[in-house]
Amino acid sequence: MVLDFEVKIEVVIPEKERSKEEMSPNGKASPLIYKVNGTARHYHLEEHPIASNPYHNPKDVVEASVCHVKDLENGQMREVDLGCGKALLIKESGEFHAVGHKCPHYGAPLVKGVLSKGRVRCPWHGACFNIGTGDIEDFPGLDSLPRFQVKIEKEKVYIRASKQALQTQRRTKVMAKCISLSNYNLSSTNVLIIGAGAAGLVCAETLRQEGFSDRIVMCTMDRHLPYDRPKLSKSMDSHPEQIALRPKEFFCTYDIEVLTEMQVAAVDVKSKIAVFKDGFKMEYNKLLIATGNTPKTLSCKGKEMENVFNIRTPEDANRVVKLATSKNVVIVGASFLGMEVAAYLAERAHSVSLVELEHVPFKKFFGERVGRAVMKMFENNRVKFYMQTEVSELREQEGKLKEVVLKSGKVLRADVCVVGVGAVPATAFLKQSGINIDSKGFIVVNKMMQTNIPGVFAAGDAVTFPLALRNNKKVNVPHWQMAHMHGRIAALNMLAHGTEISTVPYLWTAMFGKSIRYAGHGEGFDDVVIQGDLDELKFVAFYTKSDEVVAVASMNYDPIVSKVAEVLAAGRTIRKRDVETGDMSWLTGKGS
Repeated sequence: MVLDFEVKIEVVIPEKERSKEEMSPNGKASPLIYKVNGTARHYHLEEHPIASNPYHNPKDVVEASVCHVKDLENGQMREVDLGCGKALLIKESGEFHAVGHKCPHYGAPLVKGVLSKGRVRCPWHGACFNIGTGDIEDFPGLDSLPRFQVKIEKEKVYIRASKQALQTQRRTKVMAKCISLSNYNLSSTNVLIIGAGAAGLVCAETLRQEGFSDRIVMCTMDRHLPYDRPKLSKSMDSHPEQIALRPKEFFCTYDIEVLTEMQVAAVDVKSKIAVFKDGFKMEYNKLLIATGNTPKTLSCKGKEMENVFNIRTPEDANRVVKLATSKNVVIVGASFLGMEVAAYLAERAHSVSLVELEHVPFKKFFGERVGRAVMKMFENNRVKFYMQTEVSELREQEGKLKEVVLKSGKVLRADVCVVGVGAVPATAFLKQSGINIDSKGFIVVNKMMQTNIPGVFAAGDAVTFPLALRNNKKVNVPHWQMAHMHGRIAALNMLAHGTEISTVPYLWTAMFGKSIRYAGHGEGFDDVVIQGDLDELKFVAFYTKSDEVVAVASMNYDPIVSKVAEVLAAGRTIRKRDVETGDMSWLTGKGS
């Protein structure tokens, strides 16, 4: 069989392990050739530059006095300027630390975040960094903070830093490379990762960060390398290269192979073989399943029509924006995706109509009162809601969408229709595998992201796992931060670290330039305690079950959600009475 895809593997063989026979006369590494199914494939061994110590180049170093030792109290943070860039100076337990001042994820100012027990949490999306090392400890995002040297002389605090690090404000952890490719043929790998979202990529990167130097192959049905999927509905004009999580060179440098447009059709767990849709087979030693979910489609007449979209790819998002500009858009489903798309298109389209079965958007997630406040914000931005109804038919004219007919009898003009009515786990290919899947199609894993099959792990939107925060109740948390953490935990346990997941779920949604942040797991909440002003969209909502706060949401109230996340992460219980008084000094004071 001739394979219809190209794979390039670049590896570094340490000098001492290279035999003279492998070297060509000019001293360059000669290509290795493997025979697979009768087809010759060429792979080049290439040298990769090794990142140098940032302090080795004296011209790259700056040292500056930034404050007096008494300027900072314990538990305080300050942004300080070194002339060619800023750093975050932190004092905790009598010691000073200096790290990058911006979160590497989206550039949030960490000085506005939350300092607690040796780490700082981002105020926007909840990523956590160790103040001593700068290492990322919770997500989203892939990179860590640069760490700078601090010294005290004559009661003054000095910071010595790399100019380059001050400019980039990020640090990619040191990673291993593959040194044993020659032990494999093309159809054999040590680690196979099915899915190239956040969970898959973080798993691959964590393995390399932990020194794993065997072969890693990721495969994806997508045509692109891993990208920032939340931006598909929040920033719909983004092109794939603008939202790539890592550049192409990164995957070459660290020998993380990505097979694009490759779908796994079945997994044979006894033989440890993944069978692809085109018949290609790949043997693995350890497997991560991180396939995410598949969007639900409409079941009405006309659903297959042109200009009806589920937004799955950058191309989908780009095409919707192009078709919607100055035209009539109908969005079906007041889900996160549906609402974000409505917000993005509101000022671009001629009209935006949103159809939803519930009577208030986000009712199950944010509760009725918050849902109504959000709905009002949308209505003030020209979005028209058609609630407590469904689509009965899509009508065409000359093969293209013209009208959306509702069960209420209302007929909406429509040039484009976006469907956001939820999703199901993409696990149908595992039905005969013996991997434990629940009645809703979710892969069941333990706290180490292990399935019931040894050596098979699962992560991300397609799994249910025990959430420590809710007494180890098995939950599905289909959000970006959680996928990152799942990938990390899976990688550590592939390497037999015995690490259990203990993160606090954290998510956000962005609409009309405003963000709602959310931490915890509010499923089954029975009351909502709101402080602040819903009409002004400046509030914090505490979701309670019985006497306990199980989740929090806020708008224009930073860093309250990150603060609550830190309290929950420390294992503390927040009681309903604590939040009912309106006195939140216990929450907004210094690090707990």
